[in-house]
Amino acid sequence: MSEISVVVPSYNHANFVERALRSIFAQSRRPEKLIVIDDGSKDESVAVIERVLRDSPIPCEFKWRPNRGLSATLNEAFALTGGDYFAYIGSDDVWLPQFLEQQTALLESRPAAVLAFSHAYLIDEYDNIIDRTDNWTEFADGHMLQLLLRGQIFSSPGVLYRRSALERYRWNDDSILEDYELYLRLSTDGEFARNQNVLCGWRQHGSNVSGDFPLMMEEWIAAQNRVFGSLNMSRAELDEVQTQLRFDSVAGFVRGGRRAEAFTLFRENLAGARSPQHAAEMLLRICVPRRLFEWNRKRKRHAAIKKHGRLEL
Repeated sequence: MSEISVVVPSYNHANFVERALRSIFAQSRRPEKLIVIDDGSKDESVAVIERVLRDSPIPCEFKWRPNRGLSATLNEAFALTGGDYFAYIGSDDVWLPQFLEQQTALLESRPAAVLAFSHAYLIDEYDNIIDRTDNWTEFADGHMLQLLLRGQIFSSPGVLYRRSALERYRWNDDSILEDYELYLRLSTDGEFARNQNVLCGWRQHGSNVSGDFPLMMEEWIAAQNRVFGSLNMSRAELDEVQTQLRFDSVAGFVRGGRRAEAFTLFRENLAGARSPQHAAEMLLRICVPRRLFEWNRKRKRHAAIKKHGRLEL
């Protein structure tokens, strides 16, 4: 029987970490080992973790130490684990009960796949479902490099890795977005197996790096440049991709309220528009009044909560 190791990197999520841990305990296919590393939290995370782990039905290990960053924490935890499959879940996210069972079965049916990923519910601080990633895109199944280069990235709590693939690369300790560079490297080695089900909850709150879109865009481009030599494409081809990525990122800048920067990005990367209609639609986004934009975003959020309610495990 295949063996699964699970890691929880914890940092300042005292309000959420119990929910994350208990979602692991509730898996229909439990892992063989659980590692929790607290990365220098300044809140009550350590006390919460110690209390909750007393109830663990899974062999577990808990470490806490000064802050070293998420990528370093994942590399440390990976070295402490074994088995056939590896997954980690942030201390503010949750898994639905079938996550490990379904993702393990998917990888066992897809020997060419280096990882399996699923769709996710987006949840707020109160576990309200505010969106779901299958409303945005179906993602691709199989070869993912071209979508990754365009910034179409699935959420990390939905991923189960084949350990033998991870052993070649690990996480870059200096990377701001811990997974993106790793995904680029892994995409050159094998397929990404898509599970079309929603199997996790990806929490959105004020401290998420994913809320800083300009930082995300710059890190996407920096990571692409770091792995360029393994991408089997010319520098001119990657430059074209990055122009398209910057142009598509205009929408993210607008969502973050950075209209002046969005217009500069639009003007300087207009060659990245896929068509005149695409350019016109992006310009319209920039011009929509901020008040109207915020109203529409709140309307969609309230409609999602009304439709889906809270995430119950």
